Amino acid sequence: MKKSTLLEGSQGPVSTTPDDWIRNEAVSFSPDSSESCNAALDRVIASIGDRVKILGFGEALHGSRDLLLLRNRIFRHLVEAHGYRAIAIESSFPRSRVVNEYVAGRGPASYDALQDTGFSYGFRRLEGNRELVEWMREYNADPGHRVKLRFYGFDSPTEMMKSDSPRQLLEFALAYLTSADPATGQEYRGRIGPLIGEDAGWENPAAAMDPAQSVGLSPAATALRIETEELITELQVRRPGLVAAGDEDRYREAVQYATAARQLLTYHAGVARKSRERVARLLGMRDAMMADNLAYILACEKDRGKVFAFAHNSHLKHGRTEWQLGTVLNAWWPVGAHLSARLGAGYAVIGSAAGVSEAHGIGQPEPGTLEARLTAAAGPARFIPTHGVQGLPSAFADLPVRSGSTKNSTYFALTPQSITDFDWIAVLDSIE
Repeated sequence: MKKSTLLEGSQGPVSTTPDDWIRNEAVSFSPDSSESCNAALDRVIASIGDRVKILGFGEALHGSRDLLLLRNRIFRHLVEAHGYRAIAIESSFPRSRVVNEYVAGRGPASYDALQDTGFSYGFRRLEGNRELVEWMREYNADPGHRVKLRFYGFDSPTEMMKSDSPRQLLEFALAYLTSADPATGQEYRGRIGPLIGEDAGWENPAAAMDPAQSVGLSPAATALRIETEELITELQVRRPGLVAAGDEDRYREAVQYATAARQLLTYHAGVARKSRERVARLLGMRDAMMADNLAYILACEKDRGKVFAFAHNSHLKHGRTEWQLGTVLNAWWPVGAHLSARLGAGYAVIGSAAGVSEAHGIGQPEPGTLEARLTAAAGPARFIPTHGVQGLPSAFADLPVRSGSTKNSTYFALTPQSITDFDWIAVLDSIE
């Protein structure tokens, strides 16, 4: 990697080594300094342009205190200086509604009262999420802030070892229809309720590894998918009257819940099918659902401001995601690829990477790896531009991939593909 390469830097084409390019283009900052972080972030925002409607920030692994604190710092500055009014995180879409109620000054009296119901994946236990939610609530309580902040989860109601019952999603849509037309709502409830059955059948963790344990293709589940389609159609054909009797936001929310229920039922059907591509198919379905949720969130926010999305790097990247599970290499299109196809320049993403982390079992990056080269630039943290740099992908094509984590299975090292997966990469020397 000593050979000079023609790269397109911030000052135009330059003949330089990739290491020199990193050193020259890196925007250094200190995560502990608001002034330093904000100034660096301003340069990132200026480079991605005004067309961005959703800005993603990917985390290299789940559970890092430092990455959550950086996320919170970034979001705060985006709100105060760049017109962002909503954050969407990798947590259950239907569960997040109670968190947004709290942020708005309604609903639960404290964060402790909502943390068990408002998040999925155990994210309620992360102190960075508490700090984020409490800051948003405090911001909204200030009468000087006319446009209030909103909190969303954009993940599907699925987890690695189990998937939710469709009950919560369907009950929300049925409650909306019943409020507008009690007779029709009760009719649908009478047809749908018995088909849902017991939640335990849908949420059986054994189905994750054994398709035969899933209820997703049972006669009741198949009938429920048809009834859910009927419910969606009922809402759609009655849209003018329902909106006139209430408001557009409530109607749109009810349709999204019903649509998410249909997607979840299709996912459960996928869980019940046995094939070599089963895992990749399910992962792709989950990311497609996540992208649909973000599209819905963007529609809700179009007249209010921009959206900041936070999730794992593997969800928000532009390119395909790969995961080796045993002898099978699973590959699928993640959220970021869907948003890139839908929004074009309206979507941009900052990935993240770390040099070392004792807390997460990540040692020093091996010489020559992308993390080793990126952390060689001035730190303790830096933003590295990667999008649209001519010659950059080929210059890094042969880099070795660093060792993984001995403690955190959600950690994925950068690869040469990462150069085109993100518009910028936030690289920290170390994280906890």
